[in-house]
Amino acid sequence: MASAKEIRTQIKAIQNTGKITKAMEMVAASKMRKAQDRVVAARAYAEGVRRVVGNLMQAHPEHPHPFLVEREEVKKVGVIVVTTDKGLCGGLNTNALKATLQLMKSQTVEIEAFTIGRRGTQFMRRVGADMQGIIENISDAPELEDILGVVTLAMDRYLSGELDEVHLVYSEFINTMTQEPQAMRLLPCPLPEEKHSGYWDYLYEPEAREVLDGVLRRYVESLVYHAILENKACEQSARMVAMKAATDNAKDIVKDLSITYNKARQAAITQELAEICAGAAAAG
Repeated sequence: MASAKEIRTQIKAIQNTGKITKAMEMVAASKMRKAQDRVVAARAYAEGVRRVVGNLMQAHPEHPHPFLVEREEVKKVGVIVVTTDKGLCGGLNTNALKATLQLMKSQTVEIEAFTIGRRGTQFMRRVGADMQGIIENISDAPELEDILGVVTLAMDRYLSGELDEVHLVYSEFINTMTQEPQAMRLLPCPLPEEKHSGYWDYLYEPEAREVLDGVLRRYVESLVYHAILENKACEQSARMVAMKAATDNAKDIVKDLSITYNKARQAAITQELAEICAGAAAAG
């Protein structure tokens, strides 16, 4: 059994760790509420853009945009992986990267990786993926400009024919306790399945083809941007839950160590008393 002094040192160290995890839990809870608000606002925008694109394609089927046409033969696929820059968020990144591996294994063609987040970059390098674009150190309140580099590169490689499909992997925020990894095809673009009755059309400036090209680019960018917002909400929720669990575990360990410490003190006192009694008996 460890000495009382060693156990007391362990208790102090664990109590200090518990204070840190408690502070991190409170910070994550504060950031989580803001991240959730951004996700809710972004969902309405993403749905609006999707509806406009669907209406445009329904009104102008004569303009088959490259973003909407499936290739007859798929030779190379790009994967945009959205993860966090920091850890301490439970199994959030692990689940997303498992989904990425499953996606990569399901493809029988070459894979190119585009990563948003340091954890995904480190993982894709370890598995030897062909890295094409990297973005790290995304802020807690990301802007669209923060991710344009990777998205534009993926779109340009798709338009040039270097990629035949582009997929997106991220974590979707369900609620505070639940975050689910999602894998979707980004290019060719996913469109709403429902068809609106009646005739849809808009007034265009300069003309329909150019407007459609611009809207589709914004549409792809909005999908990736929305995925990042979802991932940020997931990150703060998962970190809050993980830090709460760590704080609770620290309290349980301190409780157990306190019992062990008291037993060690009692054993030391008993031994001292026995030695005193033995010394007194010997002297008598």
